[in-house]
Amino acid sequence: MWLKICGMTDPDAVQAALAARVDAIGFVFSASVRRLEPAQAAQLAAGARSRATLVAVTLHPQQPLIDQIIRVFKPDALQADLSDFERLRLPDTLARLPVLRADVAAGTPLPRRFLFEGARSGSGAAADWETAARLARASELILAGGLNVHNIAAAIRAVRPYGVDVSSGVESAPGRKSVQKIAEFVEAARAALQGMAHDAN
Repeated sequence: MWLKICGMTDPDAVQAALAARVDAIGFVFSASVRRLEPAQAAQLAAGARSRATLVAVTLHPQQPLIDQIIRVFKPDALQADLSDFERLRLPDTLARLPVLRADVAAGTPLPRRFLFEGARSGSGAAADWETAARLARASELILAGGLNVHNIAAAIRAVRPYGVDVSSGVESAPGRKSVQKIAEFVEAARAALQGMAHDAN
């Protein structure tokens, strides 16, 4: 299972995510208690390069901000709403992680891999698991929105996602990640996946 911890704001959180062997860590550049400047993110991510995918997380960004993020932070991937990518100029080498939500129009072509989020990113609101489960059968869906150690097993069973993404669900306070909660969440997610594999056999 592909695992991402989003909203890094301090070195301990980055180290905890790396210790848990997650696939990606996210740095927020939109309005949020987790928002960073590109230089701050670059400093935090310095020890994580090549150890996890570094994701620049944005929401309806303007081109000058994107240019600064690419120049200063040098992300591996850019996360933005699907519609944002239609107007942004991006280098071919930058991976894209488009975000879709429950209001995605029927018949919308699905990206090969995308993040399915609640109505408002970073709010802790749960995504629509029923819609997510339907979309997960057609593409590589990464489930986000309102996930935590208590509901991650149920979410994985209900949606059967390609991956999961957590932010507020592993925080001790808004914008402050908990090292313990990161470890517990990752362990619970992997246990749920192993349980499903066992049931299938």
